[in-house]
Formats: sequence, C-alpha cells, structure tokens
Amino acid sequence: MDSKLGRLDDLRAERGLASVWFARPNSFAWLTGGDNVVDRATDVGVAAVGYDGTGLRVVTNDIEADRLADEELDDVPVEAFPWHASDLAAAVADHAATPAAADFDVPGFESVDAATLRQPLTDGDVERYRELGGDVAAAVEAVCRDCGPSDTERAVAARLRGALTAGGIDSPVVLVGGERRARAYRHYTPTDATLDGYALVSVTTTRGGLAASCTRTVAFDEPEWLAERHAAAARVETTALAATQAVAHDGGTAGDVFAEIRAAYDAVGFPDEWREHHQGGAAGFAGREWIATPESGARVHLPQGYAWNPTVRGAKSEDTVLVTADGLEVLTTTDDWPTRTHDAVGHEVSLPRPDPLR
Repeated sequence: MDSKLGRLDDLRAERGLASVWFARPNSFAWLTGGDNVVDRATDVGVAAVGYDGTGLRVVTNDIEADRLADEELDDVPVEAFPWHASDLAAAVADHAATPAAADFDVPGFESVDAATLRQPLTDGDVERYRELGGDVAAAVEAVCRDCGPSDTERAVAARLRGALTAGGIDSPVVLVGGERRARAYRHYTPTDATLDGYALVSVTTTRGGLAASCTRTVAFDEPEWLAERHAAAARVETTALAATQAVAHDGGTAGDVFAEIRAAYDAVGFPDEWREHHQGGAAGFAGREWIATPESGARVHLPQGYAWNPTVRGAKSEDTVLVTADGLEVLTTTDDWPTRTHDAVGHEVSLPRPDPLR
C-alpha cells in the first residue's frame, strides 16, 4: 500500500492537488481491495475513495455505508451522506480537500487517468493475481472438457459464467465460437449455433479489481487447417511476451512491441492477420490497461500482467502472463491442459502454450 500512496503523493505534488478521488470500480479496488459495485451496468460505483496525503477515506450514501465498512473495507474510514439529499459526485465535492482530481465527473475537479498509476503491479497485487489466474483457468478448462459438438454457444457460455461466479469471479467478456462462427468473426459473441467440429472459448474476468483473460480451443472433428493456424498464433503470442520483456528492459514503448508482433506474423506466414484484430497489451486492474498499436507510446512496465491475443482466422492464442525482469510466468494455467512449446521470433525464448484439446 505504501508504494501506491507514494504514487498518489507524486501525482499530488506534480499537479498541485490537495486530494485525489477514485470511484471507478477497478481503481477503487486497486486502492482499497474492496468492491464498490451494485449496478454493473454503470461505469462508476456507489462509493469513492479519496487520498489527501494523510490516509484513505471513503464517501458513500447511507444505504451502502455499513455494508461497505463491514464487508469490503479494511479499516478505511467511511463517511455517509443521505441517499435522498445528494449524489456521489456532489458528496465528494463537499468532503474533498481542494484543489482535487477524480477519475469520474465531479464539478470543479480535474480529471485523473488512473491507468498510469496502477502500473507496475505491487507484490500484493501479484499474489492475488496468481490466485485469480489459476481459478479462471480451472473454470474455463473444466467447462471446455465437458462440452460437445451438439452444445450451443450460449449453453457453454452459461455454464462458464456459472463456474466463474461460483469462484467469486465476474465475467464481463465471455466469447464462445463454434466451427462456423469462430472462423467468420474475431469476437464470437455466443449465439444458439452449435459448436460442431471445434470451438474457441475466450474470457476476460475480474475479481478484486484485477482482470485476467484467456482462450482455450477444444476440437471434436478438427478442421485440417486448425493446427497450423493455432501454432502460428501461439508463436506470435510467445514473441509478443519475449518482446515485452526486452522492450521494457530497454525503456521502450508498446509501439516497439507491436513492431515485433508484425514481424512475427510475417515469419509464421500470415503477414496481414494483425490487421483483423487488436493484439492485446498490458493487463492488471483492467482487461487491458492499454492496447498496443503501431504508434502507441505507452510505457512498458515490469512487473506487470500482459494479455496478448494474436489471431489467425479461426485460431487464437491468449493467456494472462506476469512479465518480470527475470522471466515469464503464465498466470491463467492449471498445468492440466495439453501444451506445445513455441519459440519466439527474434528472441532466445521458448514458452509452452496451450494446444487444442482434442
């Protein structure tokens, strides 16, 4: 926590702020470890956490105050306002030391981009990330092992959401694409189509503010082209991870990593596939803290989660991986799924990546 507050102190000093406030769920969780969400259709939670250089405090309405104090917050003071007399933005404005900034719209406040503050991950973040990654992989792989060619995409998605929810994991993205739709679309949102010959199953999940993504392929009557395309995507992903580590060491940018991803697509024989879908990027307290583009100037931090997701029509390779100065640690893994080791293009790095479950 001290390192996070230190980042806020640096921000306050740099911008001449007396306090900073966060009500978006991922940043609220980043600072408090708690969940401020009631209505998941909204971008802003029911409580905001502020920091003025002396400590954290939370502002919320009197409907939520006791529950948050009892169940979500660890010794963080809670200040309540009458639910009928104000709204969260106005209450924060009343309570905040000014000048102030917030990650949501508060009259008279400056704005703050919390994504830059949330990187790199702290040691405590990493430990919780490992737990989340293992739980997500276990749920996804269990559902994949239990599905068959006559299952519909929606039925598999429903089972997957249930398995994740049982582990206290939210699933803002659940994609299930059967043989026809996984070849046609990069975002195979579930329909009543049956899986038939094979399926791609992809998720982005959250728990405690942290986000983990992964994709698994399960084959029943495997198309003859699947192995080649899957291997190509897996080698591009391995290259992206190796490049991430190298670029971070050299103080480079997301655009530098993207250049190596494009070169890897050329090397595996699918030079234009990068144009068909974004390639992923940094993960942590968002599904993607940033998405790499050819011109992206985003800084590449270590240690940090990265979820690269290269696709070759009908195939995809994706896991959430902790990249540090010392190595690559796949977080979304159970060590109970078929893998194949792939060599990075242009780097002396090899990494086991999930193969299709046949």
